[in-house]
Amino acid sequence: MTALRVLHVYRCYYPDPPGGVAEAIRQICLATSGHGVQSTIFTLSPSPVPSVLEQPEGQVVRARSWAAPASCDLGGPAAFLRFAARARQADVICYHFPWPFADLLDLVTRPKKPTVLVYHSDIVRQRSLGQIYAPLMRRMLSSVSAIVATSPTYAASSPVLSDQRWKAKVRTIPLGIVESQQQEDPRVLARLGLAEGQPFFLFLGALRYYKGLHTLVASAKRVNAPIVIAGSGTEGSALKEQSTRQGANNVLFAGQVSDAEKAALMRRCRAFVLPSHLRSEAYGMVLIEAAMAGRPLICCDIGSGMSFINAQDESGLLVPPENEQALAEAMNAMLNDPARAAQLGQGARARYEQLFSGAPLGSQYAALFNELANPS
Repeated sequence: MTALRVLHVYRCYYPDPPGGVAEAIRQICLATSGHGVQSTIFTLSPSPVPSVLEQPEGQVVRARSWAAPASCDLGGPAAFLRFAARARQADVICYHFPWPFADLLDLVTRPKKPTVLVYHSDIVRQRSLGQIYAPLMRRMLSSVSAIVATSPTYAASSPVLSDQRWKAKVRTIPLGIVESQQQEDPRVLARLGLAEGQPFFLFLGALRYYKGLHTLVASAKRVNAPIVIAGSGTEGSALKEQSTRQGANNVLFAGQVSDAEKAALMRRCRAFVLPSHLRSEAYGMVLIEAAMAGRPLICCDIGSGMSFINAQDESGLLVPPENEQALAEAMNAMLNDPARAAQLGQGARARYEQLFSGAPLGSQYAALFNELANPS
C-alpha cells in the first residue's frame, strides 16, 4: 500500500523551543502514522543546520528564519524553493494557522495539491498587524480545500471561522495526544518542600501574558494548600514579585522541569489549574496531558477550546476569567472534597480516551487527508 504523503507547514518546530502548535503537529503526525500517512514538517529555524532531520513522527525540513517580527518567522528565497520542492512531492499540504508567511509561500509557489488549514487561533494581540494581513488571510481561507477547527467551542466563537464565506469548509477535529509510557522523577517533590501524598495544585506551561497567572497568585492566600507554578517565561519575575508583595507564601516556583519531573507532578497534584484569561489560549494542550493523567481540571471559561476539553462537573470546574475568588473557591472545592476531586479526575480520563487520545485523532485526520487526496 502506498503511503499518503502529507506536508505540514508551520513557523517553528522541534528541536527549536516548542510551543503548543508544534506539539499539536507532532501528535497529529504520530497518530496518523498508523493509518498509512507519511508526514513531513516544513519549518523555519534561526539555525537550520542540518536542514533535514529524521524524527519519529516524520522528516523535518528546515530553512532559515531571517526575522520574527510579532512572532511571525520570515524566510528568504531558499524557504520558497525548499517549500516548493517538498510541496511537489506531497499528496496533501496541511497549513497550520496563524503563520502569515505560510500564506505567502502558498501565494507565490501556488502548489497544485489539495490543501487543508488547521485553524489554531484567532489573531488576538497583534490587531493592527492583523488588519494589514487580513486580505492575504481571506485569500488563504478562500483557496484551501478544507479548514479544521480544533474544537466546536472555538468554531462557534471565532468570528473568522463563523464567517459565511468559508463556513461550509469548516469541520471540527479536536487536538489530542498519543499516550506513551512516561518515567517519573518524584524527587521534584522534595526539591519543592512537598511531602509524598500532600495535596497541592499545579500549573505547568510557559509563563506568558495570557496565562492568567496573576490571578492564580492573587488567589493563593485563600487556599490552604501549596500551588506549584512550573515553567519559565517573560512573566516569571513579575509573578515572583507579586507573590512576595502579597505574602502568597504557598506559591512555589518550580522553574523549568524535566519530562520525568512533569510526569511526577501531574500524577500527584490534587488538580491541574490553567487560569488563562485571553483567547490567545485557544486550546490548552496541557489540559489534555492532565486529563490523560487522570487529574481533575480547573480553567477559565473564555469561549475557547479549554471549555471543550474541560466539561463542567464532568472533568473539572470552569470559572470566570480574572476572578480570584471564584478560582480559589474551585481549588478549595477540590481540596475539601477528595472524593469529588477523584470522581472528576476519572471523568477527565474518560473524556481523554473518548475524544483526545491517539485513536480518534489519527482516524479523523487520516480520513480527512484521504478524502482530500482521493476525491470521489
